[in-house]
Amino acid sequence: MNTRHKALVIDDEPQIRRLIHAALTRADYATVEAADARAALEMLGQERPDVVLLDLGLPDRDGLELVPLIKRQCDASLIVISAREATEQKVAALDLGADDYLTKPFDTEELLARVRVALRNRMTREGGATAVRAGDVTIDLMARIVTKGGQEVHLTPKEYAVLAQLAKYPGRVITHQQIMTHVWPNEHEHHVEYLRVLIRTLRQKLEQDPQRPAIIGNELGIGYRLRA
Repeated sequence: MNTRHKALVIDDEPQIRRLIHAALTRADYATVEAADARAALEMLGQERPDVVLLDLGLPDRDGLELVPLIKRQCDASLIVISAREATEQKVAALDLGADDYLTKPFDTEELLARVRVALRNRMTREGGATAVRAGDVTIDLMARIVTKGGQEVHLTPKEYAVLAQLAKYPGRVITHQQIMTHVWPNEHEHHVEYLRVLIRTLRQKLEQDPQRPAIIGNELGIGYRLRA
């Protein structure tokens, strides 16, 4: 089950990308890389990262120009990693929308700590929960682990994506369209029957009685809610 947080590393130096990639992989993040601005912008829509690590010294475009573009294209946390130490550079990056700024050279443990903080702040800023309990089911959105009665439940990536979307806002109705746009972002046509199939399989795995669901509620013709 690949339900890990995904990071996009944008840096033109292969050795820096390898260093960051190794640190993130060790911490169980799924990691993809881009060596320039053009590749990075293409990958944003394809990969839908949870966090972006951006170097400012790119060969085809100044990284500062990318900050607002990235923030408009996705809701990922954005951490600038740069050798530029001037205060005005840091202020500019933060004013443009970056969530944090880390100066090279850096310690990888500090980098991982800042990634964790950025992800946690993102969830809090969006008004969502970071961990939810519904009956004997616990959904840890930071660790991306779902347990039932203390035992881990194995979900497919799309099953987890649906459940996580509901768990971020427990008790609220999330519409079919909102869920499908999140789970199938690159599909031009969304078919609600695909969503219904995933909901059925989730109920089979999580509910005591899937025929009488107590955890995932249905709002007829509108969407679903997690009864936390």
